[in-house]
Amino acid sequence: MAGGTPASVTSSNNNTFVMSNSPVRPRKQENYKPKIITTVGARPACLVNASVTYVGNDQIYAFGGFDQYTDEVYNHVLKLNLQTKQWSLVDNYGDIPGVRMGHTANLWQGDKLLVYGGENEHRAYLSDVIIFDLKTAHWTQPDLNGPAPRGRARHSAVIHDEKLYIIGGMTGHDNYVLDDICYLDLKTWTWSRTWRFVQRYDHTSWIWGSRIWVFGGLTENQERTNEIWWLDLQGSPAFDFPMVYGAGERQQTSVKYPRLNYSQTAGNSYGGSSTTYAANSSSVASNPPSIISSRSPPVAPGSISTLKFISGPELPTQTLGTHFHVYSSGCLLDFVTPASVISSFETSLTALDLDTLRWQKLAAGKDLFHPSYRWHYCTMNEDGTHAWLLGCPTEQLPNGGGTVEEFLSDVLPIDLRKLGLLGNSLTAESRMHSKAMAAMPASDSHTTQSHLSGIGADLASTFNVPPESGSNTDFIVTAEIDDNDESLDSSMPSSASSGPPELRHLAPASQPIHVHRLILQARWPHFKRMYSAQMVEFHTKKMHIPEPYSAVKSFLYYLYTDSISPDEAQGGCPTLADVAGMLVMSNIYDMPRLRLLCVNRLGRELDVEHAAVIWERAGTAGEEWLRRRAASFCMTHWGRIVRTQGFRNLKQNALVELCEEIDAEGRVVGGDELEAGSVGSGVSGGDEDEGMDDGEDGDMDIA
Repeated sequence: MAGGTPASVTSSNNNTFVMSNSPVRPRKQENYKPKIITTVGARPACLVNASVTYVGNDQIYAFGGFDQYTDEVYNHVLKLNLQTKQWSLVDNYGDIPGVRMGHTANLWQGDKLLVYGGENEHRAYLSDVIIFDLKTAHWTQPDLNGPAPRGRARHSAVIHDEKLYIIGGMTGHDNYVLDDICYLDLKTWTWSRTWRFVQRYDHTSWIWGSRIWVFGGLTENQERTNEIWWLDLQGSPAFDFPMVYGAGERQQTSVKYPRLNYSQTAGNSYGGSSTTYAANSSSVASNPPSIISSRSPPVAPGSISTLKFISGPELPTQTLGTHFHVYSSGCLLDFVTPASVISSFETSLTALDLDTLRWQKLAAGKDLFHPSYRWHYCTMNEDGTHAWLLGCPTEQLPNGGGTVEEFLSDVLPIDLRKLGLLGNSLTAESRMHSKAMAAMPASDSHTTQSHLSGIGADLASTFNVPPESGSNTDFIVTAEIDDNDESLDSSMPSSASSGPPELRHLAPASQPIHVHRLILQARWPHFKRMYSAQMVEFHTKKMHIPEPYSAVKSFLYYLYTDSISPDEAQGGCPTLADVAGMLVMSNIYDMPRLRLLCVNRLGRELDVEHAAVIWERAGTAGEEWLRRRAASFCMTHWGRIVRTQGFRNLKQNALVELCEEIDAEGRVVGGDELEAGSVGSGVSGGDEDEGMDDGEDGDMDIA
């Protein structure tokens, strides 16, 4: 009970005391609809191939880019304060770089932007590295060693293990598409050699699971692709140790090239308008010398894999709309945003789970994107919990304050946690069953292999063990009897555990769950407040939770292990139905971390058998995103859903609500009609869906 307020207590025949049915009522959550922020100040023009980076503290930095209306190339640094909603031109100092577009800017060490490459106003491709200190607004150019890669633009760059990896891009007078990968060691400022990898530009790359992943972009034929490539970094000496260049490579062992001398004649001056700034196209950046082997570079060390998606019910089409690809929470996210060639109903936010390589739609575009806006850039925070789209309206502003697509005037902030994503840190914690963890014993005292951490495995072995067995458990929790409770008395009337909430405390309690009071106090804030208030449970060392037994047991198991993973072999491992019950409890007891874990697992593992249960429990918990996703799944697989036990267990009013989830013009389509081809390909059913439940081999081509 919040704030230590005593709850009503009722005594039962077995001397167990019953907590009030809802210590904290579940918070009803409205449908999540991100709201557009309109900015003021020195708003940048709708630049092409600029870099836009979220740097923390509610600040976004934009650098460089090309103005498609004036043909100007910029080297200005602009800052957007998301709190004040104001753009400002940053006065910057030091080795100010020349103008450029198609470069990359990576946040490094939390307070620096690491800028590489790009193309200047003379269409010269650059291969320089410059660093912008966000605290001092000072540019520096490090002294680099080793063979510099070819100058390039529209490449991708990612930082991992203090190395800046550069992949692909365009170069040369004929805009040759590069197929290489190399890295810059940020400890020694030494370039590695160059290897062959994948030929792409305008693509996205990221690090996950000790692999570099590449998705999307354009091929040398300027065709958009939905192929995904990955390169294993782990165990390869070329990536683990500093590069050594011998005579056999016909490259210099230690090469230094001079620092670039940038000239800046226009400076960072305003152009007389409070909403824009003057272009600085008079700075010239020379291309640093590149040391390139005359021979074709070798293939990158480590295992290289590729997969091409052919078709699928939730596979986003890369040829339509404006796509932004970013990485978060073990998933590739594909924002399909509005464009003139697609309708708002074709837009979406879709995720590719990198564990299973399956696509799932997280949200329909109409729930995220206003059709009268176009988005030009996407940036994310480092933990992958929030994304920001930058763009502008496509219609004349009512006050005449601008023309169509003139400024980056608007921002669409999206809280990805509202859509079932955990964030990178929590995802790493929740996936402790990786190969590295599974290859070793959980702890010295618990030697069987387990996905749990050492202390989690040890505590799990003491969970629900009677005190007479030496477990030192000192508290008992009971719950409502359900089908998973072995103590269920078949002679008990079925209404005993399913009657009105105000009468449920009269039902017989489940078998006891033996726990340690200290663990519950440390891990469960509600229990700690209740115990500090010295309520009846404090004296009796017994507690009743009016929720199904299996859900309560899984909830208590989570308090011991900090895990709701489905891979644990022990009996406490929660099923999807248990997790759905835990979701309700996480909202009742205000436990946001558990809520995120439950929403994420239910969204990822949603299946026919549990869809109706998940829909009903998500509604009780006020999780509207998960409820809508489960409802959509139920409508798509209606013929199978109505034959599941979960659907049959729904109460009459819930059945009516589920049926009303479909729009008024919806209808049931039979298998014969589907085979006749009278319904669009967006509807799936019949034997084809049967195969999709088991795997998606028909949706992908593995090379």
